[in-house]
Amino acid sequence: MKQQNSSRLAGNPNWGTATVVGIFAGMLYGGSKEASASVSKDAEVMLKMGSTQDKREQHRLMRDAMEKRFTRVTRGSLIGGMRLGMFTASYFSLQNFLAETRGVHDVFNFVGAGSATAAVFGLIMPGSLAWRVRNVMLGSVLGATVCFPLGWLQLKLMEKANEGNKQDTSHHGEVTSGVGAAIERLEQQLRK
Repeated sequence: MKQQNSSRLAGNPNWGTATVVGIFAGMLYGGSKEASASVSKDAEVMLKMGSTQDKREQHRLMRDAMEKRFTRVTRGSLIGGMRLGMFTASYFSLQNFLAETRGVHDVFNFVGAGSATAAVFGLIMPGSLAWRVRNVMLGSVLGATVCFPLGWLQLKLMEKANEGNKQDTSHHGEVTSGVGAAIERLEQQLRK
């Protein structure tokens, strides 16, 4: 099999992996948010249970409350995962698209992707046309403001990670990356 030689820098995020991570993070956030919100509803059930002496009625109330809680937490997990997954998929695919079309890996890829993604998600939020225009403008500015320092930080970390890879070569004269490069650097330091 022939190995593809990509111009992507090591450390440039893969949108598929980022999307999966975003989905799971959104599921955790959405589920925990719904679980903590249902605490007050559990208190109402306990009050109802105290007002009746019939054991079957108490069990029915408790079962209904647990079923409703399970449904709320599951729904919150699925919706949260879908929302954050769509956001991360669109952000990272747009970031990679900008990097490939521009041919440069710089902070403006992060800013452009963050600004455009936040603007699109501001557009699809419910409300009147004026409210949506406001959300687009606010999302665009906020996305660029948040992504500029984060993009700069990620670029610096990528440069640091790639700095060792340029110097390290494997036994076949090929450039190694990731764990292999780190192991070779460690071996070289231990030999000294």
